[in-house]
Amino acid sequence: MPTPKHLASFCFLIFATLLPAQNPPSSYTITEAMPGTNPGMMTIYRSDSQVLIEYKLPAQADGTPASHSFNLYDLKAGTSNTWNPESKPANCSAGTFSGDWGDPFAGGAELTPLIAKGDLKPVAVETLNGIPVKVYAGVTQGMNIKVWFDSKDNLVMKSQFGAPGAPMTTMADIRSISFATPPASMFALPPTCAGVKPPPTAADLIAAETGDDPANYVNAIYGPGSKTSCSILIRVVAAKTMAPMNRKFQAAIDLTYDPNSPTPPSYVFGVGEDGTSTYSGGGLHEITSQIRNGMIRLDNPPAQFMFGINIPTPHRGANVGLIYRQCFAPVTVLYDIIKDPTSPADGSDYLYAKSGKFAAPPAQ
Repeated sequence: MPTPKHLASFCFLIFATLLPAQNPPSSYTITEAMPGTNPGMMTIYRSDSQVLIEYKLPAQADGTPASHSFNLYDLKAGTSNTWNPESKPANCSAGTFSGDWGDPFAGGAELTPLIAKGDLKPVAVETLNGIPVKVYAGVTQGMNIKVWFDSKDNLVMKSQFGAPGAPMTTMADIRSISFATPPASMFALPPTCAGVKPPPTAADLIAAETGDDPANYVNAIYGPGSKTSCSILIRVVAAKTMAPMNRKFQAAIDLTYDPNSPTPPSYVFGVGEDGTSTYSGGGLHEITSQIRNGMIRLDNPPAQFMFGINIPTPHRGANVGLIYRQCFAPVTVLYDIIKDPTSPADGSDYLYAKSGKFAAPPAQ
């Protein structure tokens, strides 16, 4: 099912230049047709920070049945709930979001600079669904654009775009508007949805694992790596306590790994009965002998490298993953946080401490 965020992304193809956002109305009901050859209808009900979006999709030619669903957004809390009102009981899901949620008034601010630059020029004045609009047309970013703009309310009522010589595709297509505040009852969750909570966010998980402010950490598996160089001190600790693991572990690294290579290396991991592993393939080699006081120091590693910690567990082999170098100090601490010290097979997270009480490297 298309979501408002997806629709907004389509609009960004049309209106790529942004101006500082104007304050949109905080209460309204807007109904618009969704894109496609057999479009459904989407109605947005807003009352301050509460937004309910209703989708009604007809049956499709490919056999997809008609559907009806709701998305409820709490703009202050950054949470959302989705359910199908026709399922008994309602089938509910919950999530979180940030930034754009598909505000229909966002297009007005994006349109203004294109008009100011002359990319779009006025071509007509019309009445669309009972609302006076100005029609603009032109070419931007190599695409033909046509827009029906309600300048009074700063709202794009309709927009079309297409490549030169190709048919125009309709994106925004608002059919009706009301600025009356929808009743509060519209924003109440079905009783069966009340207990459904969104999954924890990445920040929630970091806070739970470290017992610290998640703003103090950066996930090591996300790039790009720091342009500056530093030494990295790797510590293997238990989640929640951040205490060093009191078990022996192995470490392996490939400093020659090139993610852009057309022929990536093939790694081979041997495993003994007790879980002790061997490493081969590419530049992968064991560096367990470099462990000092439960820590490994990497002096000036490349911006990305393959690395893995193995806590020997019977009948379970080792693995490695891509780590990006992040430098927050001449010696930056990277934690391999074991989620369950009694069951290392449950996995771990690699987090750099960029600040806070765990950022200072201990003496080796």
